[in-house]
Amino acid sequence: MTALYDVAAHVAPVSVPIADLAPRLGVGDRDLALFHRYFGLRDVRMSPGAGLREMTVAAARELTALAGNEHRVSYVVSARTIPIGSRASQNPVHDAAGELGLGHAAVFTVTQQACSSGLAAVDLAGRLLAEDGDPGALALVVAGEKADWPTAQLIPGTTVMGESSAACLVSAGGGGDVLRSYVTRTFGEYHDVKLPPPRGEEFERRYAERLTTVIREAVAAAGIPLEDLAWILPHNVNRISWAKAAHLLDFPRSRICLDNVAALGHCFGADSFINYVTLRDAGRLRQGDCYLMAAVGLGATFAAAVFRH
Repeated sequence: MTALYDVAAHVAPVSVPIADLAPRLGVGDRDLALFHRYFGLRDVRMSPGAGLREMTVAAARELTALAGNEHRVSYVVSARTIPIGSRASQNPVHDAAGELGLGHAAVFTVTQQACSSGLAAVDLAGRLLAEDGDPGALALVVAGEKADWPTAQLIPGTTVMGESSAACLVSAGGGGDVLRSYVTRTFGEYHDVKLPPPRGEEFERRYAERLTTVIREAVAAAGIPLEDLAWILPHNVNRISWAKAAHLLDFPRSRICLDNVAALGHCFGADSFINYVTLRDAGRLRQGDCYLMAAVGLGATFAAAVFRH
């Protein structure tokens, strides 16, 4: 069964107030106040001079279980929001795999599900490992991207993107945090990132409803009641969207890990894994706890996965 064998995060080194980014992003005073007061966004973390290779290597090297187990890694999977991550002549994920001693592994990218690609990559990695039949094999899943041009860094009226990254080792042998369920729903009518006003208004109006429906379906598939979730580990798009979700779910906001929204911003597909590390390292995840990772990718894919710690 699919499990998270180890999870790590690399917080980008430079903290930048979103107020300093506002002129470059075309964010006016009114929208900036909205980001601060209602969305809970304050800063993002950036990695000047670092590319996708460096971000991938930095996150993977935080994995305590990778050193000495490189020979067990069969796959390296990059979970991407933006399909194009480099020039055609460059292969940053392959280069990162080589630097990590994983040149023998099959390297590929999972995309087309935007910021929910991280959960899709974990599920796919587990199924590939199970089909291979080697109970000791592992897959390395990495997430996190560059946000070094305005279109990549700003989702207007919603969030600002940061450059922190995450990595996890996935097992099919059951060691670690076992995946109890994974549910994903794609609504192709929202495939255009820049939605025309009627469609955009509909997406915003139904966003919380569709997110909470996927969460409920994942919890039901895991065979537990919603109240048995110790935590929801969200994508860090903003605080207000999760306040609406908590209200619809009748779930305590205190058990939705929003610790990193103000300091890190929305880190593409890495958010839920970064939030996991925050809780684990603070001793706020106990053995036996069930928790849910949730993410929404523009396009639009809603995804949720339940794990047991």
